[in-house]
Amino acid sequence: MAKLNSYRELLVWQKSMTLAEQCYRMTRRFKRDDQLVLGHEIRKSCVSIPSNIAEGFGRHYTAEYIHHLRFSSGSSNELQTQVELSKRVEIIGVEEAAILIADAEEIGRMLHGLIGSLERTSR
Repeated sequence: MAKLNSYRELLVWQKSMTLAEQCYRMTRRFKRDDQLVLGHEIRKSCVSIPSNIAEGFGRHYTAEYIHHLRFSSGSSNELQTQVELSKRVEIIGVEEAAILIADAEEIGRMLHGLIGSLERTSR
């Protein structure tokens, strides 16, 4: 396997950046009250996913990298919950929520795979 020069080369980072863009655009449509609470939480969690991937990559120690990837995974779960709540209280539509949740689930699976790969190679 070729050594990566940057976290930007990671497909999981690229996909999480796209998801963050989608979430930001979605929350811009929220009413002011919804933006202040749920919109803020969605933006925080969606930004945390690629940010922790990047931060962990920059740590240069596998254990710290894995630690940050686990934070990213947790943020993905957080985002899914916030999107689900947005759907349940009818801030966003069912289809939009399903797409965002599916994307976050895919990112979660990719993170899990990357963590597993790093754990196997660090033994």
